[in-house]
Amino acid sequence: MTVSLFRLIEALSGSIIIDGTNVNDIGLHDLRSRITILPQDPVLFSGSLRMNLDPFDTYDDPTLWRALEHAHLKAFVQGTQTGLQYQCGEGGQNLSVGQRQLVCLARSLLRKTRILVLDEATAAVDMETDDLIQATIRSQFTDCTVLTIAHRLNTIMDYDRIMVLANGEIKELDTPAALLEDKNSMFYSMAKDANLV
Repeated sequence: MTVSLFRLIEALSGSIIIDGTNVNDIGLHDLRSRITILPQDPVLFSGSLRMNLDPFDTYDDPTLWRALEHAHLKAFVQGTQTGLQYQCGEGGQNLSVGQRQLVCLARSLLRKTRILVLDEATAAVDMETDDLIQATIRSQFTDCTVLTIAHRLNTIMDYDRIMVLANGEIKELDTPAALLEDKNSMFYSMAKDANLV
């Protein structure tokens, strides 16, 4: 789904329509600049924290600090001697996986596009960091469309709609409540396996 949404591979048939616009009718740069992805594996580069947050030097320091605060990293960064100039090692090796993911979350907060894709964004982090990320998404992306690819069902139980995919096909699409009412649904079976019902 993500590959199709970002048009990494062009579709042979069908279409994805967002807000009445077919994504195939938009230039690739425009399309990709309007969608933010928070991937499973956080990506950081060698260089300052500021550069990792704002590689094109678009935002002022107060805006960066607000993003760090919402991403629950402000106290950590303030605790370093260099603040926003804190040097991230190759791939962010001097940060924990959770901290790297929170840096990516702060980057997403700065971009604040209307569409946010969470591609198993919390799969590699502990439950505490998962809760922090989910709380930030619920409070800071209320006016955005959030597409979440998840196997931890507890993180999506309050979402508007659930799409269950199998072998590249949509098997179920409805509200969580409706899918849980049907004890024969795939989603109910998955929720039962996760001890959520």
